[in-house]
Amino acid sequence: MTQRTSAERPYLSIGEVLGLLLEEFPEITISKIRFLESQGLIVPERTASGYRKFYDDDVERLRYILTEQKDKFLPLRVIKDRLLQLAPNVPNHVA
Repeated sequence: MTQRTSAERPYLSIGEVLGLLLEEFPEITISKIRFLESQGLIVPERTASGYRKFYDDDVERLRYILTEQKDKFLPLRVIKDRLLQLAPNVPNHVA
């Protein structure tokens, strides 16, 4: 059984997202991505076996969160409120 590459599927794994954002955000880790998910800031889909599936919109949302933290030093609560204003229909785990 061969693994499909990101070129063959429309989503990225958490490791691929990390690789994509690492140069721009050297402080990012898989743990931080999982933490942001636990706080309801990102809500990636899951495969049947539980792996996260990050689509382009998820990556852009993550990039926005990290930029707000890095450039404006905003707390997660403020970032979450701004995300709700920008995209009120995006699901959140924690209100």
